[in-house]
Amino acid sequence: MKISCKEASCICDKSQYKEASFWDIVKLRFHLLYCKVCRGYSKKNGELTSLCDRAGLTMLSDDDKKKMKRELEEKL
Repeated sequence: MKISCKEASCICDKSQYKEASFWDIVKLRFHLLYCKVCRGYSKKNGELTSLCDRAGLTMLSDDDKKKMKRELEEKL
């Protein structure tokens, strides 16, 4: 049940994007009970997610990413 801080940060990042499993979230919450550093990281991660949601930020589409990659490669 006990996880490392590295694994906790990974699960925290996954949960930010709704990619963490139920069991991962349970393990993370248990870890946060005794780890002050990870609690702070988790709190900051939640604040970042909230700010991004309020700002209405969106991700690039796959086509836009490919186009950007081509343009960068041409300039190199």
